Amino acid sequence: MFVITLRFADKAKAPLFMEGHNVWIKRGFDDGVFLLTGSLQPNAGGAILAHNASPEDIAARVQDDPFVAEGVVNAEIHAITPGRTDERLAFLKA
Repeated sequence: MFVITLRFADKAKAPLFMEGHNVWIKRGFDDGVFLLTGSLQPNAGGAILAHNASPEDIAARVQDDPFVAEGVVNAEIHAITPGRTDERLAFLKA
């Protein structure tokens, strides 16, 4: 499982690449890799919970985000090995 943070580096450029970023997010959900996306508060960027991919695949996917490629955000990828989960999230331990 991965937690990806996308912190704004050049927020003024965000509107120029928002459509491509949203397509990228949709593809992550369509591929079954993204579980959740949301905003970092207060208005600092975004975060993604991802699974079902290797570290290399996640790194490549993140580099494909137009926000990352165009310097709108700086990305950090944190790999997490789930130990204890609520039963509703037990699939993450597989």
